[in-house]
Amino acid sequence: MGEILDGQDESQLILQCQQQDHEAFGRLIDRYAGAVLNVIARMISNQADAQDVAQETFVAAYKGLQSFRADSRFSTWLHRIAVNKAKDYLRAQGRRQEREGSIPAGEDGEDPILEVPDERTPEQGASEKQTARHLELAIQRLSPLYREAFVLKHVEGMEYEEMAQILGVGKDVLKMRVYKARIKLSKELDWLKEDV
Repeated sequence: MGEILDGQDESQLILQCQQQDHEAFGRLIDRYAGAVLNVIARMISNQADAQDVAQETFVAAYKGLQSFRADSRFSTWLHRIAVNKAKDYLRAQGRRQEREGSIPAGEDGEDPILEVPDERTPEQGASEKQTARHLELAIQRLSPLYREAFVLKHVEGMEYEEMAQILGVGKDVLKMRVYKARIKLSKELDWLKEDV
């Protein structure tokens, strides 16, 4: 049985979407818009581009909804589309940067997505924001394979089984990618502590 969504069963909403009910699709997407944007934004770093890629994800989901057969959860299927769209963006961006010699993603001066609540003294808040910024930039510097695995596991809190469905990679491979990402992030953040 699908999740209850605004008093309506998710599987019923999906069926309505497959029958071209735009309002049902809007309710379904409202449920997942934040999570999809979050994953994409952490993979590609630029907020405006992340919103464009999220839009492309939802358009692709709407067009492909007829092929959704519920052999996985809708959220898994939607995340798979989002990750693939983000990868497409990164590939295109890499080719563009090679041609133009552009600044790498995450170094364009745009503020990172990660926000830290200001519940402490101004000094503590500033220190936490600086640490969060360093972490966000360090995540952006991970290779795309490590970044996507780390974000899905530690930002989205997914289990390895669901990650494997989204990425089409075995659980053991994903565990190794997450492990290597954590090692790289740990080294980079330790380096920053020594630098302060």
